[in-house]
Amino acid sequence: MHRIIQAIAFAAEKHRRQRRKDRDASPYINHPIALANVLANEADVSDEVVLIAAILHDTIEDTETTFEELQAIFGSEVSSIVLEVTDDKRLPKQDRKRLQVEHAQNLSHAAKLVKLADKICNLRDISASPPADWSWERKREYYDWARSVVDGLRGAHSGLELLFDEAYERGP
Repeated sequence: MHRIIQAIAFAAEKHRRQRRKDRDASPYINHPIALANVLANEADVSDEVVLIAAILHDTIEDTETTFEELQAIFGSEVSSIVLEVTDDKRLPKQDRKRLQVEHAQNLSHAAKLVKLADKICNLRDISASPPADWSWERKREYYDWARSVVDGLRGAHSGLELLFDEAYERGP
């Protein structure tokens, strides 16, 4: 439990000035906490390493956090999972999206759990409070792309897959 609280505090500090793209500009920290909640309380995932990686999953991608910093504080296992789910922001957005689809099936089991929770939370957020400037078509495009990613994750956790399918079927 101590390491999970440490990860929440770390992520909160790293994401402190960031907001989600939803119409309410929600505090960014809500997103990684939501992932951990889906994993722990909806999918019954109790692996501390997976929960910590979920909380930290966007720190390398969206903050100044380095892999080495995560490794020094949270260890190789956690930092490796975070690195697996991190997009290379130096690449164009379309390339990053394509690579997520292509690499999904090759992720470690732990990274697949984090990625599944991320896609579930993103679909739920888009459904409940989408970015103000997203058309229905843009939301539908995101849903379909997310399904393509999740198709490569299938077999990792039937409960998470069901939660994704339910969010997908509700649609944008």
